[in-house]
Amino acid sequence: MIIAVVGAAGIVGQEFIQILESKDNFKVKELRLFGSTQSVGETLSFKGKSISIKPLSQDAFKGCQIAFFSAGNEASKAWAPKAVKEGCFVIDNSSQFRMDKDVSLIVPEVNIHMMPKKTSPQIIANPNCAAIQLTVVLNPLQRAFGLKQVIASTYQSVSGAGKGGIEELSKQTIGLLNGDDSTPSKVFAHSIAFNNLPHIDKFDDNGFTMEELKIMEETKKILSQKDLDISVTAVRTPTFNGHSEAVWVEFKKHATRKEVLEVLSNAPGVVVQDNPSDNIYPLNRNASGQDEVFVGRIRQDLGNKNRWVMWIVSDNVRKGAALNGIQIAEKLFDI
Repeated sequence: MIIAVVGAAGIVGQEFIQILESKDNFKVKELRLFGSTQSVGETLSFKGKSISIKPLSQDAFKGCQIAFFSAGNEASKAWAPKAVKEGCFVIDNSSQFRMDKDVSLIVPEVNIHMMPKKTSPQIIANPNCAAIQLTVVLNPLQRAFGLKQVIASTYQSVSGAGKGGIEELSKQTIGLLNGDDSTPSKVFAHSIAFNNLPHIDKFDDNGFTMEELKIMEETKKILSQKDLDISVTAVRTPTFNGHSEAVWVEFKKHATRKEVLEVLSNAPGVVVQDNPSDNIYPLNRNASGQDEVFVGRIRQDLGNKNRWVMWIVSDNVRKGAALNGIQIAEKLFDI
């Protein structure tokens, strides 16, 4: 196959390349790398060869079967339709097409049945990273017990803001440890070092951030439950990688702890880590580099017997972005 990666120099773009390199089932005849003007000319390694990042052009996608986009909304809006016209399936990691009624929003463990059959090239949307890990856990619970209400607080690492977020946390942390608080905040609204910011993306008129709205709306679309009562608060934390979520889930049916644990333990892509007496529960550092979504601290709410509380953790760059996109491609092409 001829495969393109748009936004190759970014964190997610490089993760796409690393995963493709590790998968023997992907027979890559040619890998084309594209990026912004700042990254054009840089080289990245793939299967022992150095590949130069090139600027996007009219003939960039000729002969390509798959293009993984992770270069932001503007690039996707401008170039994804052109790639499709060249006969290329686009798996887009931006939010540009996610809520388009004619575009599938796919988490393979959850709604693979909603993915179009491989007929003609088209755009398939890769969901928000926090929505992916949330729906991987909610889906089996929805099927078993029904979902009445979901309330979530997300604790999202700086890798979700790209290389700039990681660099800003690093510089500000080093500065503060040396008694210097002068490192400016360019990526985030305030200093992120030793801080929690209840602010990811822009605020709307109702006081919600665009990140919170994405998680809420995408979760309903992925689960095919438009009437789901869901509310989210998204927080940026001074961690480098991995997103965590504290989630309250109210079921439509009564469930025992044994039943909830059994459903989650048998769910695809889910690993249950739930033994608080031995300090076993999901952690960012342990989830980094892993394919699965981890869930623990599973407990029945004291005030509502149909409400369950849990802690969900996943690698936001891997399962929350690149791996999910590659899993979509695997299903699409029966790889």
